[in-house]
Amino acid sequence: MIVLASKSASRQAMLESAGVAFIARPADLDERAIEADMADARPESVALALAEAKSLATGEESLPVLGSDSLVVVDGRRFDKPASRSEAAAHLRFFSGQEMQLHSAAAIAVGGKIGWHHAAMARLQLRDLSDAFIESYLEREWPDVAGCVGVFRIEALGVQLFETIEGDQFTVLGMPLLPVLAALRNMGELDR
Repeated sequence: MIVLASKSASRQAMLESAGVAFIARPADLDERAIEADMADARPESVALALAEAKSLATGEESLPVLGSDSLVVVDGRRFDKPASRSEAAAHLRFFSGQEMQLHSAAAIAVGGKIGWHHAAMARLQLRDLSDAFIESYLEREWPDVAGCVGVFRIEALGVQLFETIEGDQFTVLGMPLLPVLAALRNMGELDR
């Protein structure tokens, strides 16, 4: 049994599908403050720092705590989850026709200390998006994509945003699951 320091439905579904027993206990921390402190850091470093902070924020010491985070970079600019539907539309207009780098990281705290961490990246090429498509897309997907850093759920209509995707599907979903499972096996939390 582990603790998942996340309220992400996607991350919970990944663990459930993989047969990992967990308790979801979302971390309570100011992610934007951590990002602001790391303004000049590489994206994978920021994603790792956020995943580590989440895994430590629950205060749980009797069970391993899995924290995970994702961030998006387009044209050298980092993006957070959209704060509103109009901001989501602005993000999609900016993303249109460009390559998105999606950085997903995970960390496991054991006994209140980081015992493992890993970061991965996927490259997603967005197709050219018309204003009409963006409006139609958000009409159908908002507010479900409000909590998604790239304004998409790849397992839903978000797949229509892209021409090509390079990288692990779990990284795109928001957590590098295969390395997480290997770490949990190494920790004795899953059968070998």
